[in-house]
Amino acid sequence: LTVHHEHSANMENLLPENLLLEVVPKVLPEVLLEVSHPVNLSRTFYGIMFDAGSTGTRIHIYTFIQKDPVELPVLDNEMYHAVKPGLSAYKDKPEEGGNTIRALLKVAKKTVPEDEWKQTPVVLKATAGLRLLPKEKANALLDEVREVFDESPFFVPNNSVSIMNGTNEGVLAWVTVNFLTGHLYAKTRKTVGILDLGGGSTQITFLPKSKKTVFTAPASYIANINMFNHTLQLYTHSYLGNGLVAARLATLGALGADGLDWKVFTSSCLPKKFREDWTFGGITYKVSGIPDGYAGYKLCYYEVMRVVKGIVHQPFEVKGSSIFYAFSYYFDRAVESGLIDGSRGGMVEVRDFKKRAKEVCNKMTKYRPISPFLCMDMTYITCLLKEGFGFKDNTMLQLAKKVNNVETSWALGATFDHFNNLNIH
Repeated sequence: LTVHHEHSANMENLLPENLLLEVVPKVLPEVLLEVSHPVNLSRTFYGIMFDAGSTGTRIHIYTFIQKDPVELPVLDNEMYHAVKPGLSAYKDKPEEGGNTIRALLKVAKKTVPEDEWKQTPVVLKATAGLRLLPKEKANALLDEVREVFDESPFFVPNNSVSIMNGTNEGVLAWVTVNFLTGHLYAKTRKTVGILDLGGGSTQITFLPKSKKTVFTAPASYIANINMFNHTLQLYTHSYLGNGLVAARLATLGALGADGLDWKVFTSSCLPKKFREDWTFGGITYKVSGIPDGYAGYKLCYYEVMRVVKGIVHQPFEVKGSSIFYAFSYYFDRAVESGLIDGSRGGMVEVRDFKKRAKEVCNKMTKYRPISPFLCMDMTYITCLLKEGFGFKDNTMLQLAKKVNNVETSWALGATFDHFNNLNIH
């Protein structure tokens, strides 16, 4: 029974079936209870997840405690570290991109105990930055990362380095937030929606309460996810090119443009006297305000509208009262424009973004030191929420960078998916 005691979680692997049958009936009922819930079955394990985004690469090192083999594990803590720029900036120098990963793996070696290295999986998932690159450039970067992983002491699973599809990005961010807010443990229908605004793409994911949302959505916007032995149907979509930084380029008419050596891209969302070179994804653009023209919220909104209108699907039920968690650039810009306190986050209504966007755009010189793009960014966020997703002015958004001290991103959900196959399709 000592064997039984220590390894009851995977006892089946140790004992042949017939032996199992012989052992169990001879145990007294009280002991049997004790055996099926041994005093200390809790084990600690680790997971390393790299988020290779368009503007930076982040490493998340998670420590989990599995208290009960059937229940979800508990997240004990997260170690988080980030470097800029993102991998896509190294598209012509993949080795240098690989070195940024090497540097971050040093953090992992300090965090994960050495005797756990061999069984701690290391995974990198790239998002919109690499989706926007030509295939051969993206593959050269991923191959470089594979080499760095192979020479590391950690466990490298199959398909450890990949470009994640947008659907999974939204679904796994939803898993992260609902896990951290406790909604997944409760097995209730009461969950929160998520809005994630990255540099290259933006995601919306929620659990529909109304069948009409499912029926009226394009088929590819409904994802099934396997949790607690039943399937949840989520509404989710990732809009590539509608991330905050890509949207700046689209607003300026520079996304996919040529003749960059001599073209200057102008916008009434920028301060009139502003003019500088601006780099994204390893490409440099000449950008300026309109020196002898007009600037301000109204004109800016009109410009930004082209990037959103008719591109973003409006789910049937978002006009309702559900709460959405909004993070990434939604959070960062709300802090920079003074909408919320960066150390705490907070609840805002969609109309608060609109009100603040007007203030920022009509006082560009005041906000210019924070960022000359703040007017464009705040107007874009307002337009995306209202004209894009179709949220009402009074829709509540919980702006959060962290929940219970853990980063709100798809990385935790992806680590989870790795350990408990969520079977997203």
